[in-house]
Order: sequence, then structure tokens, then C-alpha cells
Amino acid sequence: MSTALAPVQANQRLTLVDALRGLAVLGILAMNIVGFAFHPTVYSDPTVAGGSTGVNLWTFLVAGVVFDGKMRGIFTLLFGAGVYLLTTRAEQRGGGAFIADIYYRRTLWLLLFGIAHAYLLWFGEVLFPYALLGLALYPFRRMSARGLIWLWALQVVFMIAYGIYDARDLTEKHDIAVAAAPLKKAGKTLTEDQEKALSSWEERAKHDKPEAAAVRKYTTLNTTGFVNSVKARMPIVLWWHSLSIYSPLQYDLFAMMLLGMAFMKTGVLTGERSTAFYWKMIAAGYGVGLPLTYAQLRLQVDGSFSILANAWAGAWYEPARIAVCLGHVALIVLVFRHARLAGIRRIFAATGQMALTNYLMQSILCTLFFNVLGYHSQLQRYQIYYVVAAIWLLELAWSPLWLRHFQFGPFEWAWRSLTYWQRQPMRLQSVTFDPQIEPRESIPARSEV
Repeated sequence: MSTALAPVQANQRLTLVDALRGLAVLGILAMNIVGFAFHPTVYSDPTVAGGSTGVNLWTFLVAGVVFDGKMRGIFTLLFGAGVYLLTTRAEQRGGGAFIADIYYRRTLWLLLFGIAHAYLLWFGEVLFPYALLGLALYPFRRMSARGLIWLWALQVVFMIAYGIYDARDLTEKHDIAVAAAPLKKAGKTLTEDQEKALSSWEERAKHDKPEAAAVRKYTTLNTTGFVNSVKARMPIVLWWHSLSIYSPLQYDLFAMMLLGMAFMKTGVLTGERSTAFYWKMIAAGYGVGLPLTYAQLRLQVDGSFSILANAWAGAWYEPARIAVCLGHVALIVLVFRHARLAGIRRIFAATGQMALTNYLMQSILCTLFFNVLGYHSQLQRYQIYYVVAAIWLLELAWSPLWLRHFQFGPFEWAWRSLTYWQRQPMRLQSVTFDPQIEPRESIPARSEV
């Protein structure tokens, strides 16, 4: 095997993980931008706003194949990997019981960041659910990689089963409602099951297929100042944050966190596995995920994005997006560990090292553009990706420039300072230890615990 394709050295491995995180945080914007620019239902139904034919339809399809759920999946994998990495390093340096104290303080601050981020800037943010699930993640760090993978697989099976159940249940309610609607209109008394099915279907239809007046009201709120945009997202955030921790929507995240821990333990994310391993992972991920994604999108398009078509497409969303996500991971690691791409890897690694700052800055910039400047619902779907490209270039440029002078991004610095309740050194020249690990003063010596 050539040196260029050989596994990366130990001092390069964190750079590889950071580069993977950098690509993920950039990729997340490619889907988040839809929620910033349009009514939330446009994610699964482009007929609501932004255009659903021609180049706009192709934009929806390409994003569905490449980005939708996949970049969030990578980001979530790396959150789980980060928990393992953080706690393992601290244990190796004799942190003892103090590790849990630091971990839970860190996680609770992230929870507060998520609440503020959600209400002030972005209803679809992930910091709150990450922190909520992170409170339960800590004990799993000692589980074997095999055990973590089994837990991940069980949750994936559960999500597939729930998706099929939800689609079948919705279809049954639709059939009952269709039969009951004319009876109710004729003044006949409906059975309790008919009343429930009709009410449930009407509520789902109101949510999935909003009337033009509701879409206009949402757009008006999002184009008449920052305060009104906060009012528009409040009920969405309240619903999202009110989901129980064992909701199937939370399994999506927790499963990938566990897999991220397993992948860190086994060297998958650090480029330590053989080239053949990554090619097999690419073949399996894309071989399973791309046909399922095609079938999912085909069902939506052929069904004219109807409620039932989207529900049955959603039944296969999880296996499709997880499989493609894993194919993406293997491909990115295989490409980025190539010695000739070290310069590009460092640029993306800088972006990933400032992932929290870049993630929040995306929300700040999009809020300014779509809400404060009033471009919400003013662009076609394909045009919003000009905004994405501009932010990508900006973050790829400022991240390495910032890290030439500072060891953390500004939000990373604030998070660490709050976690340790002590102002952390910011400028590089003030650092006399490895900036990739937790500050020396953060973990007391074993005798101090």
C-alpha cells in the first residue's frame, strides 16, 4: 500500500476527526437553510413554497440524496465520539470522580445554549436534544464496541418498525376519515372510532398541508422583524422540546451517538482501519442506502407529495439515511487520510474545531438574511443554495484564520470557561500545553480528587 493511502499517524488522527466534523457542520446548513427560508413543511413537501418543478425539484432531490439526515448523522456520530474522547483523556490523566462533574456541567451548559439558540434563532437546532440525550450517554462510554453496535442496531430496527406502523396507522385513519366525512356532512351520527379517525386525520392534514393563509401568516411574522420571527418559531420549539426522551424521534440521535462511541473505540473515525475496510463500508452503505433513498423520493414524487405518500416514504427514511450516512463517513475518511490532501484536510479541520461557533454563526447569518432583511419565502428553492455557498466560503476562510491566533472559537471558549467556571486562555501564545486536550488546570491531580 502506498504511503499516500496508508493509515494516518497518531498526530494526524484528531485532525481527521475534526475535518469530518467540519464537513458535517457545513453539510447541515444545506438542510437547515430550507427551514430558515420557508415554512417548515417545505422540508417534505416542496409544493408549499419555493417551487416544486424543474430545477427546484432537482434541488429537492439532490439534497434528499446527499444531505437530508446524512450530515446530521455524521455530526451526531461525532458527538458520541467526542464524549468518549473527552472522558477517556480525562481518565488517562487521573481525573477520577471529577470527570463526571465536568461532563455534566458541560452538558447542562450545552442544554442552556440549545434553549437560547432554538427560541432566538433556529427552531430545528440540535444542541438541546444532544444535551438532553448526553445526560444519559455518559454511562455507556465503558461499554464494548460490540455492545454499542448491538444497541445501535436494536434502535434502528425499532425506528424502522415504528415508521411502518405509523404509515399503516395513518393509512387506516385516512380510509376511515374518507368514509366518515360525507356521513358527518349529511348530519349522521358517527361512531367513536370514526370521530377519532376524522379528527386525527384533519389535524394531520392541517399540519402537513397548511392552507395558503397559514403559510402567508408564517411568512409575514418572519419578515416583519426579529421579535415576530421569535413568535413564529415559539410553538414549533415548544413541540420539539416537549418530546419525551424515549420518543422515536430521539432514537434517531441516541443510536448514532452510541455508534459514534463504537467507531471511535475501533478506529473507524480516525482512519486506522484498512483501505479495504473503508471500501467495503462505502459499498455496503451506498449499496443499501441509495436504492432505498431513490425509492423513498420516487414514492414522494409519484404521489405528488401527498400526506400518505410522504408517510410511506418516511417509513424507510431511517435505514436509507443511516446507510448513506455511513457510506459518506467511509468515503470522507478515505479521501481525507490521503497525504496529498493534507492542506485541504487542515482547512476543514479548522472548520470542525470551531464547529459550535460555525453552527451558531450559520443561524445568526441566516436569521439576519431571511428574517431581519426580509428574504423569507422570497427566493426559489435552488436560489437559497447561493446563500449556503456564501456561508460555506466564509466559514472555510475565517476558521483557519481565527485559529492562527486563538486556540478556540469564541463560542467554544465561552462554553469551556462556563464549564470550568474559570476564564480559559484564548490566545495561542498563552498556551504552553497541547491545545487539543482539556486545559491543564481543568482536571485536578489524582491526589486532589
